[in-house]
Amino acid sequence: MRKWLLMLLMVMVAGFVLTPPGLAKEVKKGDIAFVDVSVLTVWAQPNLDRPIDAPAVSNPVDHWKWTNDMSYEEKLWLVGKLETQASYGMRVNVLEEDGDWVKISVEGQPTPREESGYPGWVPKGQLTKNERLEDLSNRPFATVTTATASLYEDRSLSKEFMEVSFNTRLPVMIEQGDKILVGTPSDGNKWFDRADVEIYESVDDIPKPTADDLLATGELFLDLPYLWAGVSGFGFDCSGFTHTIYKAHGITIPRDSSIQAQYGTFVEREDLQQGDLVFFARNHGTGAVHHVGMYIGEGQMIHSPNTASTVEVVKIDESSYASSYHSGRRYLDN
Repeated sequence: MRKWLLMLLMVMVAGFVLTPPGLAKEVKKGDIAFVDVSVLTVWAQPNLDRPIDAPAVSNPVDHWKWTNDMSYEEKLWLVGKLETQASYGMRVNVLEEDGDWVKISVEGQPTPREESGYPGWVPKGQLTKNERLEDLSNRPFATVTTATASLYEDRSLSKEFMEVSFNTRLPVMIEQGDKILVGTPSDGNKWFDRADVEIYESVDDIPKPTADDLLATGELFLDLPYLWAGVSGFGFDCSGFTHTIYKAHGITIPRDSSIQAQYGTFVEREDLQQGDLVFFARNHGTGAVHHVGMYIGEGQMIHSPNTASTVEVVKIDESSYASSYHSGRRYLDN
């Protein structure tokens, strides 16, 4: 008992206790806010959600129930209705209010549409304002390295609090053996199993990846069902997949495939290397870019293809994209 009291005292003296549960503030226009659900789904307009989308617009969310309960047609309806997603604890900027919904921009997802981040609408109740968490932005952080991971209420890891996505990043309060205490947006401190995370002092300390590192990360998600606008271990779209793989390794690239195809270094098809991004366009490769995958060598790519499919490895020339190859881009310095 003394040991735990001493630990609590040390944390409090260091000034690292977050706002207690229930004291985080409702967001309003002009705020910097934090994602308060495991995965925040960002909509093209407010109040577009259907009854079947209830698990995705609540707090907490039930992402597996949402995606598993939808039929193919119901998932296909989401195309154009959703913009992107954001993971637990991410910073967003509140741009507008419309009743119980707010327009936000998601920091760290570059797009020419909005300088401060990827824009779209979300329910207010899925965000929180927490100045204490903002103050902890310079703390070391734990980042989830498994497809999904559990946060726990207790150090013994016996009571699950929330399942969170790959690349969720939360400030580290205490490292204790194989258990990590982290801060959350509105529910105090919770525990990770050390095996599910890596800890970094800052984003700049994330090691430069090799092509093999990128491929290993992509392979974590083989057979994961596609989700339009998805950027998490619960489901990806094509560019959300490539964006998230690179982001997890400390490299920020644009959110959308059409913009990803404009940056990095152009690579001729015969010069493609593992880890390069490969793009596909309409009109037999001459029109607008609409798809991206990651090249893995020997004419193959790993990608998240479409609503009817899952993350897969395919030979480009034997896939449905064979006739629409557009270009290659390199974001990994050799």
